[in-house]
Amino acid sequence: MSHELNRQITTELTRRSFLGRYAGSLGGLALAHLLANQQSASAATTDLQPGATHFTPKAKNVICLFQHGGPSQMDLFDPKPMLEKFHGKPYPSGELEIHFTNQAGNVLGSPFKFAPAGQCGMQLSEVLPYTARIADDITLIRSMNTESVDHEAALRLIHSGKIFAGLPTWGSWVTYALGSENQNLPAYVVLGDPGGLPIDGTRNWSAGWLPAIFQGTPFGSGKSPVVNLQPPEGSSPAARRNQLAFLEQLNRAHLSRHPGNSELAARLANFETAARMQTSVPEVLDISGEPAETKELYGLNEDATREYGTRCLIARRLIERGVRFVQLFLSSQPWDTHSKNAESLKGLCAKTDRPSAALVEDLKRRGLLDDTIVMWTGEFGRLPISQGSDGRDHNRRGFSTWLAGGGFKRGYVHGATDDFGYEAVEKVVTVHDLHATLLAALGLDHHRLAYPHDGRPTSLTDAEVTGAKVVPELLA
Repeated sequence: MSHELNRQITTELTRRSFLGRYAGSLGGLALAHLLANQQSASAATTDLQPGATHFTPKAKNVICLFQHGGPSQMDLFDPKPMLEKFHGKPYPSGELEIHFTNQAGNVLGSPFKFAPAGQCGMQLSEVLPYTARIADDITLIRSMNTESVDHEAALRLIHSGKIFAGLPTWGSWVTYALGSENQNLPAYVVLGDPGGLPIDGTRNWSAGWLPAIFQGTPFGSGKSPVVNLQPPEGSSPAARRNQLAFLEQLNRAHLSRHPGNSELAARLANFETAARMQTSVPEVLDISGEPAETKELYGLNEDATREYGTRCLIARRLIERGVRFVQLFLSSQPWDTHSKNAESLKGLCAKTDRPSAALVEDLKRRGLLDDTIVMWTGEFGRLPISQGSDGRDHNRRGFSTWLAGGGFKRGYVHGATDDFGYEAVEKVVTVHDLHATLLAALGLDHHRLAYPHDGRPTSLTDAEVTGAKVVPELLA
């Protein structure tokens, strides 16, 4: 191609028209899902280089094991003898906030036995035998509360700090502040359930109005874990390099005509990341070289635990390679036990308990737990009365969350609910407090971590309104 012809193409062929005509042949040049439905922000921030903290951090990475639906605290983490005493009788302690009032029943005792675990003596349910093995490594918060009994609103609150849709999630805030230690992988990775999306879909890992580069990148299962990452068959490496170079030239020219466009700058950065990911993603997802003992630890040899265990193992491999934030989700909202509460919990714990504990054990023995926060939580808890004959309704006033590593106290139980497990009454921790404390463990001041939006600095905790505060008792 002559210099004159090249000049004519780059000046007359717009980026939009080029992609409109030839996008079908680009194959693996970029991640298509990163190009769709992205919102512009006020600054073209696309830097994923490691960022500075506000003070010395206790942790540098996060793995969030999110449990959609609202796990039942009084059946798993918060034993209540009064439930057994009043089982089948009317609730004696005043009014309850009930979501489905026409199905409200009497007090529902837990069918599961609790026993002390570890040297700390933390009381845990018999359906969590593997979590019991790591009791001395976790902080168990029994006094969480939140602001809504509606799934979507509560999910948005625990992910983004507000009940409204379209805001940045805390994973996006963390990667915005701290960047990534591996430029060949996304800073924020979502390990989704092969069964489908969780409730509220991609909003669970949205960057909202932060620059689009900070949103979660979903990794799936199967032959093509990242959508449109691999090039089409028959495309040679040389052809791909030439295509990438030409597309970059078009992108740069287009960006120069639209300075300050965060969405466009993020897309350009994602093209470049995608090219590097073509070799780095297959390597991190290939667990064939893991020792047999490690696979056994995560339960990869058992049908019940294989799928979730594989994702927990991949989470560890991502953290090892410098990914900042990894999040695991379940399809739909399986912990939403409006019926068959006990039966559902048995199945869910059989699926998640062993892999979750294995992740903590594996990180610890590899020397990674000190630097990595592992968090296990849902969006709210359940009520002490039955819904129908054997279910439990939503409860925002009290639920349990556990954390391990990353500077959190080990073998520590924080706070308490009332005698029936309904409401947090001692050392209450709000979702905003939890966010502030998580950021503090990462060396970030939740008051100072802000981004301009709608003409004012905005933050994850919005502390002036929410009263968010760090809970120092949770940190070692």
